Amino acid sequence: MINVFVNDETSPLRAVILGTAKGVGDVPLVDDAYDPKSKEHIAAGTYPKEADMVKEIEAFAKVLEKYNVKIYRPEIIEDYNQIFSRDIGFVIENKFIKPRILKDRKEEIKGIQYILEQINPDQIVTVPENVRVEGGDVMPWKDHLFVGYSEKEDFEEYIVARTNRAGLEFLANEFPNKKVKGFQLNKSDEVAKDNALHLDCCFQPIGENQAIIYKGGFKLEEDYNYLKDYFGEENLIHITRDEMYEMNSNVFSISPKVIVLEENFSRLAGILEERGYTVEKVPYSEISKMEGLLRCSTLPLERAQ
Repeated sequence: MINVFVNDETSPLRAVILGTAKGVGDVPLVDDAYDPKSKEHIAAGTYPKEADMVKEIEAFAKVLEKYNVKIYRPEIIEDYNQIFSRDIGFVIENKFIKPRILKDRKEEIKGIQYILEQINPDQIVTVPENVRVEGGDVMPWKDHLFVGYSEKEDFEEYIVARTNRAGLEFLANEFPNKKVKGFQLNKSDEVAKDNALHLDCCFQPIGENQAIIYKGGFKLEEDYNYLKDYFGEENLIHITRDEMYEMNSNVFSISPKVIVLEENFSRLAGILEERGYTVEKVPYSEISKMEGLLRCSTLPLERAQ
């Protein structure tokens, strides 16, 4: 059996599902893309090639192996994008949550079915029909559960609004011992630099008590202020609109001291190293063209308690 437990974003990682780019298929049509950054690159003829994305993910896998992390990979579904495993499931405490996501991605869960069959069925929770929530919007952080979401008017307007109020309320009911705090995000189906696709596209806790943040990703200033007050101004690393677009907040922590970054994030890498972190750099710029990065392509199953 596979043990599952995750209570934060940074405790030492023991087991993870890492997405795969194998079998991702041809370049989609613009009308078939469901985020503005992918649309942008499809239209420009710069959409990433499968071979390049496979190389990037395998470079990430080598870093995880270096730290003795147990890596599971999805079984390949031909002509299907299985890179962003974070969205098709997530672990909070000792529960594996199976969310309901975009209908265009509903087959992805089949790729990890063999993993789910090794988890105690009593620990697997399937969300109700009316609930929409994706793992990129959900961040366990000690006694808190940070959740990016959209109220009804935004959720019904934008394809890029992936978590609704019902998702927020479901998590609050499922984990009554957590302080579940929702944050409304700025959304745009057409302008990638104005779109916080998920919470991890504009915010990410690191270390023991620090975070990377883009203020402009939050629809309400009071939501940003909540995080500023919680972490403390001195413990926040602010990124710019362009850095948000390049996915600078979508890093991945192997432990409180080890953070994996895209190799071109030189300003962020310098700040992290000055603060005492070990920075592992991997090429991920092709995958970033699909508005996802390192956190998006991981589904942590177990972190140290």
